[in-house]
Amino acid sequence: MNLKTDLNHFMQICQARAESALDFRLPAASRMPERLHQAMRYSVLGGGKRLRPLLTYATGQAVSVPWDSLDGPACAVEFIHVYSLIHDDLPAMDDDDLRRGKPTCHIAFDEATAILAGDALQALAFHVLAHDPSIAVPAESRLAMLETLATASGSLGMVGGQAIDLDAVGKILDLPSLENMHIRKTGALIRASVKLAALANPSLDSGIADKLDHYAKCIGLAFQIQDDVLDEESDTQTLGKTQGKDRDNNKPNYPALLGLAGAKQKARDLHEEALDTLSGLGAEAEILRALSLFIIERRA
Repeated sequence: MNLKTDLNHFMQICQARAESALDFRLPAASRMPERLHQAMRYSVLGGGKRLRPLLTYATGQAVSVPWDSLDGPACAVEFIHVYSLIHDDLPAMDDDDLRRGKPTCHIAFDEATAILAGDALQALAFHVLAHDPSIAVPAESRLAMLETLATASGSLGMVGGQAIDLDAVGKILDLPSLENMHIRKTGALIRASVKLAALANPSLDSGIADKLDHYAKCIGLAFQIQDDVLDEESDTQTLGKTQGKDRDNNKPNYPALLGLAGAKQKARDLHEEALDTLSGLGAEAEILRALSLFIIERRA
């Protein structure tokens, strides 16, 4: 079995596991308030690459954390991610009507319900990290998980990156400014996905934890660059979201700054840097290496 086959098998296992874990932790659609819970379940279940849970499971495998101890962190980071997608798609933000190949939450329900669904998913993420019994770590590690996700999600992380992104519409950013925006908007939650798994092993060597964090920083930027490339090269059906949206909205991106060839090369350079960062780890990190390549070769 080659590494690509191994990765595909691992992704199928993780995606199925994440779907089940998310379903279990979401309120039932029949529980009051029913429409809100239906909107939450509509947005979370049945779609997406589950990249962030994949990274949590893959990192856990690399640092010897049992699968059961990773379900809570994997769900928490995915709840934050989906909340961000719901809010990003709102008319006041990116104003999109398609996500993961189906109508966005505010189209399928209504704008107010979509806002509340995002709010509720954000709260649920922190409730999972605080209380989920499957997270078998000391209180100090659980607190560090909460701090990690809060920082990655807030004004110093994802939300701050989105604010910078909205303010940058129609402006020309240099490369450091563009990278700073995406280190927050996209990269912070990807780094949190890896760090939460590292924190699930309280005895992990700090040097290895630092290497994993740098790996995550590299692939987070590479993921955004590939997103920008696909916004230029792919199509709406393949992407499951509106193709060319950033270009049409006059948003700064890597192809506009570096050209398509330059953006692709930048993604490859970050992939190589990510691999170099993992050079001290053995076969237990092979899935992380394969995920880095998958990120820059994906077509959706």
